[in-house]
Amino acid sequence: MNGSNRLLALALALAATACSPRAPEESAAPRRAAPAINVGDLEGHLTALAHDSMMGRESGTLGHYMATEYIATQVARLGLEPAGDDGYFQTIPLVQRGLDPEASVSVGATALEVGTDYLPVPSTRGFLSFGMTGSLAGVETIYAGRASDPSPSLTPDQVAGKLVVLDLPVGPRGEPSFDAWNRSALRAYESATGVAIAVLDILPPQLARFLSQPRTMLGGGELPEGPLAMLITRETAARLMGGSIESASIGDHGATIEGTFRFVDTPAPYPTRNVVGIVRGSDPSLRDQYVAIGAHTDHVGIRSQAIDHDSIWAFNHVVRPMGAESPPRQATPAEEARIRAIRDSLRTVRAPRADSTYNGADDDGSGSVAMLAIAEAFARDPEKPRRSIIFVWHTAEENGLYGARWFTNNPTVPRDSIVAQLDLDMVGRGSDGDIEGGGPAYLQLIGSRRLSTELGDIVEEVNEQSGLGFRFDYQFDAPAHPQQYYCRSDHYMYARYGIPVVLFSTGSHLDYHQVTDESQYIDYEKLRDVSRLVYEIARTVADLDHRLVVDKPKPDPNARCRQ
Repeated sequence: MNGSNRLLALALALAATACSPRAPEESAAPRRAAPAINVGDLEGHLTALAHDSMMGRESGTLGHYMATEYIATQVARLGLEPAGDDGYFQTIPLVQRGLDPEASVSVGATALEVGTDYLPVPSTRGFLSFGMTGSLAGVETIYAGRASDPSPSLTPDQVAGKLVVLDLPVGPRGEPSFDAWNRSALRAYESATGVAIAVLDILPPQLARFLSQPRTMLGGGELPEGPLAMLITRETAARLMGGSIESASIGDHGATIEGTFRFVDTPAPYPTRNVVGIVRGSDPSLRDQYVAIGAHTDHVGIRSQAIDHDSIWAFNHVVRPMGAESPPRQATPAEEARIRAIRDSLRTVRAPRADSTYNGADDDGSGSVAMLAIAEAFARDPEKPRRSIIFVWHTAEENGLYGARWFTNNPTVPRDSIVAQLDLDMVGRGSDGDIEGGGPAYLQLIGSRRLSTELGDIVEEVNEQSGLGFRFDYQFDAPAHPQQYYCRSDHYMYARYGIPVVLFSTGSHLDYHQVTDESQYIDYEKLRDVSRLVYEIARTVADLDHRLVVDKPKPDPNARCRQ
């Protein structure tokens, strides 16, 4: 940090040689020299992309529009073949989905206040496919127990056409828990007109604010059907049941509710775009097959209120070492003393700075500029790979992988011509100060053998033969791992169609989804070497004499992802 003890001074001085494509039926041929990838270029691109002027690059905003303009300008400079719907751009129908201000719900003569008495749920929350528009006029309420009950309390026929009222969920020790929903049990109520869950009293304020604001969604279709859903207070639940909710029994009928609410879609303020370009392959018989390389250009925007940069950095260093990935909690008195000491040490080297921009230097500015470096290496190399390389800078990853979903559902090249996808998401950190067990050679791999054993083997072989010497961490690829990384980045949108994938990441850290994720904390030499590795893997796959073998079961592309 600008001369403080947080300055990253990691160094990788590894050889810049790399393996050539493997010849059929023989061991690897002598390695060819890899095109240079320049640390200064990476730093220059990332300083621009993660600058405050980009306003956090939130999808659908001016800042993200500017970021995609920057990427497209660089891609054009390199001479890549345009491969979007409009030059290098593929526009996706991103919308702001919010509650219609005309919404009104009442019980008897009492009107319920949005945000205070009830809060409509605007999208699928993992347990029901909620409807986005409909009427509750003249709908009778029925009590169905707690939202955390181990099995459905009522049958679909009993709840059909009614508003199901559920008491707040409780955790394993009987404590109130806003997230202890029994999702499978709640699916039994999809025949209801609506579902009301008495959890609003204990909902964290930041989550309540999030749910009450318009949500960025992928539009372009009809609003989903299903029961209308709302979070309510226990006082509202008692009003719906005509008395104390504690005295209600499962199956009791309550008051009749009146009113309606619906969500409406408004186009995002600025066009939301993937950037797509191709380095065309050299083999006439293979150049219409593609190795895809991807990263996401968007981040999460700007805070509503500025915060002291060094204070949040010091707090996260002590209390939230994985940034937003760490569970929020209060600091202990001993931790508060450590936080003050760190903050005061930073004050000796710089003045306080108010900060409100989520710059997203590592997430995923690092992957985006690594792609620019890889694209330049391919574009400048006179010896082109046999297959083509398609570069897709995805948008709206932070909103729900929407850019990658849109591209794979509406590909600008035939989907079955994509033989593999290599995804870079947060590839500029990973020191031992960032993550336990980290260091200059630390790199996470996810998905590399889930569809193709051969792809996983190639990654290992290229790493060894290139001399880069990365130490791969596969722990986050384990089935059912709680972090769910396999399902949380753009690569999965390709994997769901049976396209072999690898996600490369240096891991989460204290600046993850924080205003402190800035370009000054990136390890540019490591970023260079991750770029080299991905370049060599892409070239190796592109030069195979056969299509990459898929030897694992392909998922249902429309099913929910399973870690």
